[in-house]
Amino acid sequence: MHPYIEKVFDITCKRNHTEPLFLQAVQEVLESLTPVVEEHPELEELNVLERICEPERQVIFRIVWQDDQGHIQVNRGFRTAFNGALGPYKGGLRFHPTVNNGMIKFLAFEQIFKNSLTGLQIGGGKGGADFSPRGRSDSEVMRFCQAFMTELCRYIGDRRDVPAGDIGVGAREIGYLFGQYKRITNRYELGVLTGKSTEWGGSLARKEATGYGCVYFAQEMLKTSGEAFDGKTCVVSGSGNVALYAMQKLEQLGAKVVACSDSDGYIYHEKGIDFELVRQIKEVDRQRIRTYLETHKDAKYKAGCSVWEVPCQMAFPCATQNEITEDTARVLIDNGCRLVCEGANMPTTPEGVHIFQEAGVLYGPGKAANAGGVAVSALEMQQNANWSAWTFDEVDQRLHKIMEKIHSTCLSHSQKYGRDQDYVMGANIAGFLRVAQAMVAHGVV
Repeated sequence: MHPYIEKVFDITCKRNHTEPLFLQAVQEVLESLTPVVEEHPELEELNVLERICEPERQVIFRIVWQDDQGHIQVNRGFRTAFNGALGPYKGGLRFHPTVNNGMIKFLAFEQIFKNSLTGLQIGGGKGGADFSPRGRSDSEVMRFCQAFMTELCRYIGDRRDVPAGDIGVGAREIGYLFGQYKRITNRYELGVLTGKSTEWGGSLARKEATGYGCVYFAQEMLKTSGEAFDGKTCVVSGSGNVALYAMQKLEQLGAKVVACSDSDGYIYHEKGIDFELVRQIKEVDRQRIRTYLETHKDAKYKAGCSVWEVPCQMAFPCATQNEITEDTARVLIDNGCRLVCEGANMPTTPEGVHIFQEAGVLYGPGKAANAGGVAVSALEMQQNANWSAWTFDEVDQRLHKIMEKIHSTCLSHSQKYGRDQDYVMGANIAGFLRVAQAMVAHGVV
């Protein structure tokens, strides 16, 4: 590692020693940048690395709301505007009990490079709250979202910071958030939030975008070795939007998905997962994945177990961070897995990534492979700015082209620096360079 990189990482560790997820994300990026720092001495002269590791703005606020029993509840909200060199801060809101400042900083830092890779003019940010919509009534979710936006509204805008959905924040929550923003500001500012319902300004294909984009990226990786999805056995972790639509696109392209999961356990269906049933269970009925067995008696459900114990040729982690460890990675490889493409943010530990790369597994990191969601969010912003609406096919075609471009960019940068098909290095360098060049151009700010 270059001495300047070591120095910056040491400073970052001292400043953020209580935030391991954030430090993991920083280390993973910085470790890739030695050849870039050697090639561009101005990065050290202008101290670009230390600047890019420090958020431009962090906001923490109290959220007070009333539940259906009349009890006053208190939650904590966050918004981190990490880097705006390429455009307005862009990144989702996550509502989940595990949300804290370190998690939001990790996600916002990843978002900088993910957004850069899309080639679009969007900076990196993230936000959320330690609130779970699970088990709450629509009225409770509405009151929470209104209280959350009452605090958040002063920091966002369509030319400033544009939140979207993430875990726990779907079209319902975005609707409540937008309604409160409109009430407070007296402006119908469509572009202030993305992930909206298509009836009032949302983009077609936004819900599908992250899952579809992940599969498109995997498709491009397969092409480098002359392969395709036909007949391949796949396992997908999760059963939210990303996992659902990754499964749908895999099926459309000829693969067979045999297992998916939620936080309680996983289902295995040798014949192939019934996508429409899983979508009904998760999107409409809002039930746990185990109810799948009520319809398909020949499927199996395992509670409290990792879906990665199921043999597969391709794995798509679409749930949460660090779900694939070193041991998990070894199990996947022993069971015949030869491609891993990440639909979630940093779902594989550094040790797991090393195991995949050493074994020659095609490995697509999240900051490249799951950039489809934010790409279509930016396309939603474009449609809102023009008061227009594109067809599903138009958006899907643009998404496909963006993911093809991200793949070719990552591949070319890995080749340039002597690490052919090291998509981690390629994504980190390509994403970093575009942001760094903008930062240098803007001067010391």
